[in-house]
Amino acid sequence: MDLGVIIGDVPTTVTPRQHLDHLLAQVDAAQRAGVRYITIGQHYLYGDHRWLQPIPTLARLAAEVSADTRLVTTVVLLPLYHPVALAEDLATLDILSAGRLIVGVGLGYRTVEYRNLGVPFGERVARFEEGLSLVKRLWTEPHVEHHGRFFDVDGSPHLQPWQQPHPPVWVGAQTEAGVRRSARLGERWPIGPNATPDDVERLLGVYVEERRRIGLPVGLQPIRRDVAFGTSRPDAFDGFLDRAKVRFEAYAANEHRAIGTRGSVEESLRAQLVYGTVDDCIEDVTALAARLPVDPLIVRPHWPGMSSDEVVAYIDRVGDLADGLRPVRPVDPATIAMAS
Repeated sequence: MDLGVIIGDVPTTVTPRQHLDHLLAQVDAAQRAGVRYITIGQHYLYGDHRWLQPIPTLARLAAEVSADTRLVTTVVLLPLYHPVALAEDLATLDILSAGRLIVGVGLGYRTVEYRNLGVPFGERVARFEEGLSLVKRLWTEPHVEHHGRFFDVDGSPHLQPWQQPHPPVWVGAQTEAGVRRSARLGERWPIGPNATPDDVERLLGVYVEERRRIGLPVGLQPIRRDVAFGTSRPDAFDGFLDRAKVRFEAYAANEHRAIGTRGSVEESLRAQLVYGTVDDCIEDVTALAARLPVDPLIVRPHWPGMSSDEVVAYIDRVGDLADGLRPVRPVDPATIAMAS
């Protein structure tokens, strides 16, 4: 089983120079730790937290990572782009990374982003489906003529990706309708960190049902989990809750509805967090992989208030986790039952 890390946001009190230095230190630590996936999401107008834009950031990091490290956008907010611009930006990134790109795309959830970019929030699903179809055509066809609800294109693409026919596409989703969309339009469904194993199992049944309905294979799914290390399970849990509460407050300020009261946060975290000593975490992830067809495991190493040295130290522990998980083989996706 492979591991990945997701690059997050930092407070704007961190200078841009410090931000870059910390980012490069984290990526260097991730390489030493044997991390195989470097991922980054996307936000606009994020207030007092700085979120580097994924496409130029991954282009910079392509020169810092090994040839077997994949660079992943998890996720680009596809409805906010014109498909021609997005297709060409991503094809360029795939070339600059020598074919190491995985394209994760999603809808997003913040109305402020849609409003300020002039895209009606209620159109996001329809724009997503039309836009992703058009992006794939722009990657694979010598001439594209398209006259749709939102986009009119008539031209000959000059930028094809390094990978043929195109980079793998992961479609993010959290609801049953979104998971069915992911099954139809992408190669993988990147599972978010806020879903409990029971939730994931239920939604995987939906995913499998849709893939089999349209005659597509079912593979291993990437999964985000927050992982907290400590001297014991209680120590790890309490330490994580103290670190993460600032992040939860920032989520709430930015329209993220997954975070409730302190009591509900603690209850939810106990169901979805991997925590304890490194051996405890290896045991928990091994059990998760025996139940669910998931690989890679993607963790977040940085939380607000952590220094660069603390993040690097955390990633070193991730390296110990990666060593313990390397022999783990997730359950065969073929064994997953369809939704009833």
